[in-house]
Amino acid sequence: MKPEPDKTPNKASAWSVLRRKIRKVLLWLAALIIIILVITVYWKYFYTYSEGYRAGLLQKFSRKGTVFKTYEGELILSSVSGNKNVVIASEKFLFSVINDSLASCMDTLQGRDVIVHYHQKNGALFWRGDTPYLVDDVKQR
Repeated sequence: MKPEPDKTPNKASAWSVLRRKIRKVLLWLAALIIIILVITVYWKYFYTYSEGYRAGLLQKFSRKGTVFKTYEGELILSSVSGNKNVVIASEKFLFSVINDSLASCMDTLQGRDVIVHYHQKNGALFWRGDTPYLVDDVKQR
């Protein structure tokens, strides 16, 4: 007479099934976290939040930085003028420039009225500049 096979499940096989299910859940969770991280970094640093033009007096333009040298500028936007075209209230527009040829052009326009075209990002990267405003074109007024 043959002995009857054991009807109870094997503990080792139950653990291996549970381990496979946990590994599968962890892999899906890791993939989801990576996808969320990539989307967040893209939205924060590479997505263009707004773009437009600003006009004003190019007051300051310099190349600065300790490790990563970036071009930084300051535009004075005159909002209210008094008698004899004297600016009473003004606002500063701080921006960064990535293009070297545009930076050399802006260096010659200091002290003049200009119109700049910019892209605003949601955050600034240290190798791109100090501000989220990236200027890509300039015209003298």
